[in-house]
Amino acid sequence: MARRSDGESVLHKHLRVLDAFEPQRPELTLSEIVEITGIAPSSAHRLVSELQHEGLLERSPERRFRLGTRLWEYASRTPGALGLRELARPWLDAVHVRVRQHTQLAVLRGIEVLFIDRQSTRDAVVNATLIGGRIPLPLSSSGIVLLAHAGTELVDRVVAAGWPHMTDDSPRDGEELRRTLRLAHARGYAVCDGYIHEQSRGIAVPVMGRYGEPVAALGVVVARDDSSPLGIVELLKGASHGISQALASTEIGIQPLLTTSRASLEYFATLDEQGAERQSMHRERHVPGPRPEREPDPTG
Repeated sequence: MARRSDGESVLHKHLRVLDAFEPQRPELTLSEIVEITGIAPSSAHRLVSELQHEGLLERSPERRFRLGTRLWEYASRTPGALGLRELARPWLDAVHVRVRQHTQLAVLRGIEVLFIDRQSTRDAVVNATLIGGRIPLPLSSSGIVLLAHAGTELVDRVVAAGWPHMTDDSPRDGEELRRTLRLAHARGYAVCDGYIHEQSRGIAVPVMGRYGEPVAALGVVVARDDSSPLGIVELLKGASHGISQALASTEIGIQPLLTTSRASLEYFATLDEQGAERQSMHRERHVPGPRPEREPDPTG
């Protein structure tokens, strides 16, 4: 991978530009990209031009930039998040019908939690999450249950990086965070009162994969009050178990990515077969035959 004189790869600089775009700031000017990334203006101009040429960035009529649809194409082919999202959607909907607040599905991304799906109502309580948005792991009930099942190395990284203290109830330091993680691991769920907003309570449980590892977190954000969270916890655990069973019974391939008809799936299967036949024919045409025996050199 090509690297500049400062030791940072060109790919990493491109990713820094893409990471500058967030749900709260979907469009940026070149000067704003420079300010956010800290990349020199001349380099930022070149990087943005390259990303725009490849369809990873688009330019609006107002001379602002936004993420390009080519990124959406890549995301649509990602089996991990999208397959999980579609398999979990019926269970997410079932929880949301009962809770009538915010119900969300999240996965681990570095030292943050990434939300890949959410259902909400217009009169629900304050919730800081957005689909495609990220929050530091210690500030979310989903982040807490994922971190509670992670290794000590990741916990140490989170503590070393730190996190903002949004309210007086946010975890204050590494010691308090580790106590919270031990409790969440022992209980099998996390309840976070007022970590981001004083009026909100986050409740989440892990979603286990086929090998017993946490692959996601299923959670809700509800009003913070004196009621017991155990009813919601049992509801979430039942839904989480349903998602885990769906994951365990689904073969890897195109089927978990598609919410479609049986006839459509059969059609896609024929395309797979035709593609395999074409690849086989291509290989046969390019397989070298036996080499002719070499005639002796008359010159000796």
